[in-house]
Amino acid sequence: MRAHATGLATIAVAAVVLAVLPFGLSGYHQALAAQVAVFFIAILGLNILTGYTGQISIGHGAFMAIGGYTTAILSRDHHTSLVLTMVVAFAICFVCGLLLGLPALRLSGVYLALATFALAVSVPQIPLKFSKYLGGSGGVQSAKTVSHLWLYGVSWTAAAILFVLAWLILRGRTGRAFRAIRDSEVAATSSGVMLPLYKTLAFGISAAFAGVAGSLFVMGTNGFAQPSEFGILLSLEILVGAAVAGLGSLWGVIVGAAFVGLLPTISNDVPLIGSTHGQDVVFGLIVIIVMLLLPTGVAGLLARLARARARA
Repeated sequence: MRAHATGLATIAVAAVVLAVLPFGLSGYHQALAAQVAVFFIAILGLNILTGYTGQISIGHGAFMAIGGYTTAILSRDHHTSLVLTMVVAFAICFVCGLLLGLPALRLSGVYLALATFALAVSVPQIPLKFSKYLGGSGGVQSAKTVSHLWLYGVSWTAAAILFVLAWLILRGRTGRAFRAIRDSEVAATSSGVMLPLYKTLAFGISAAFAGVAGSLFVMGTNGFAQPSEFGILLSLEILVGAAVAGLGSLWGVIVGAAFVGLLPTISNDVPLIGSTHGQDVVFGLIVIIVMLLLPTGVAGLLARLARARARA
């Protein structure tokens, strides 16, 4: 009961801080904070799939691309409200996730990772093939642009809603089925868990979250949806963020999102003599150091601190 109250108090404090924060930030920093919210949503979705059901994915950048292009096309061709395009992106990516989840039932481990990697590589090439409709390498320009403050508010509102949705899913019967599958598929089947249903559902939910993240991602790039923005590096950044957050826990997601959302900007300011790719070098070094210090992510660190406090 005490732990539950502490969790609610932590969420309340975080909500107040996020509500007040943008009014003390410049437009540039509001955009950076909104970018953290985008990664928060994407990492949250990946954590449901990988952290709670044990299905490895390196392809979430592909679902973000689908969500981003959905927003850009609906806004350009149908002048749809940007908020409504997020809902449509959620639905479309949910269906796409289910479709990917069906063949993924026959795959596991490194083979599943390779299949999702192929998805991350191939989906950004689709706009190049159908350039008449998807703009080719030039991308698609949304009919609407938004202010940094609007983007911040919508991004963190969407993040809060999806966090509550994820919490409700994971604390109920579906979440117990996900964890059972992660721990042992044989034991889960023996307990009456329908593996095809829940493994496919996990893919659908995870992809839907990534679709919303992609929609917001495009809004943050002045409404441009371009293939180069959704390359394999984006999928890897989401995976790194999930590892830093700690798989199988929701509480470290904000740290993982801040890590991948802000670290490229920070590392770009670090001088590195003799390298033309200093940002990439610094980013990689920091990722290695963090993984060595926190092999189970921030969630693992919090769990160890909680156990130490209980013993004390």
